[in-house]
Amino acid sequence: MAEAEARPGLEGVIAAAQAAQDAAPKKRGLPPVHLWNPPHSGEIDIVIRRDGAWVHEGAIISREALVRLFSTVIRKDPDGYWLVTPVEKMKITVEDAPFIAVAVERAGEALRFTTNVGDEVEAGPENPIRVEVDPRTGEPRPYVHVRRGLEALINRPVFYELVEMAEPEGERYAVTSNGVRFDIGAAQP
Repeated sequence: MAEAEARPGLEGVIAAAQAAQDAAPKKRGLPPVHLWNPPHSGEIDIVIRRDGAWVHEGAIISREALVRLFSTVIRKDPDGYWLVTPVEKMKITVEDAPFIAVAVERAGEALRFTTNVGDEVEAGPENPIRVEVDPRTGEPRPYVHVRRGLEALINRPVFYELVEMAEPEGERYAVTSNGVRFDIGAAQP
């Protein structure tokens, strides 16, 4: 970790995140960022755009492995989103949700989502689905909880798949996953 402490900015975050990932228990694969309270904090010019692209200083981070690495050390605190390592935490900007749900499949009684960074999550009591309506456009903005307050925006094709799986409940539609029914919107005339 001393090497990571000596590196400034993005390089330091990369080194520390890699060290944290390497130290994470192999069965879970995710570092315990919720337990870390590093002594150093700051800001870094990283933006997760609405479309799921990660941008550093105006340039898209095109290395998928780097985005996946960063996605393992992201944390949502009351004051915003942070990339957290044992030695530092750097505040980032998230325009909507940090992840995008890019696939859904029915696995027995569960709806299993896959995100743009490779996370798999089953909707249920601990990972609810919620749908907001954009007040400007009236369009649905569906989300699924991924982990510790982090959500994935459900992309349009995946939401259409959910609508096809939905069952009517009066004037609303709902899907069921792991014993929980989730309202996904009003029936259209």
